[in-house]
Amino acid sequence: MTKVKKSESEWREYLTDEQYRVTREKGTERPFTGKFNDHHETGIYTCVCCGAELFKSDSKFDAGCGWPSFWQAAETENVSEQKDFSHMMIRTEILCSNCEAHLGHVFDDGPKPTGLRYCVNSASLSFKATDEKDEK
Repeated sequence: MTKVKKSESEWREYLTDEQYRVTREKGTERPFTGKFNDHHETGIYTCVCCGAELFKSDSKFDAGCGWPSFWQAAETENVSEQKDFSHMMIRTEILCSNCEAHLGHVFDDGPKPTGLRYCVNSASLSFKATDEKDEK
């Protein structure tokens, strides 16, 4: 996938206000308000900004935290990490590797087999439904 670069004004035209705030300004949606928090369809969660495949529904789990949570990325090269020192905490921010959209954070308190919890803002995601047999 070719890296996506857009100006601030291009992103503002393309995204809703909430999507822009979350993905381009590193915002966070309120817990339990995102459209994908209680979402159970079979498919692939993609980046709302560029369409990169980020997470598959079969790695989604209910962490009870109020945001969609996944135990692994669909394609590890599509999700990058960087240290986040905001809000007087040290966390690991996750970004779309293709367009640098802020997705959320990853924590090491998830289920086996990875032990990871990718805590993702719904506003940073789109969803492509697939047939159950296509998922395998």
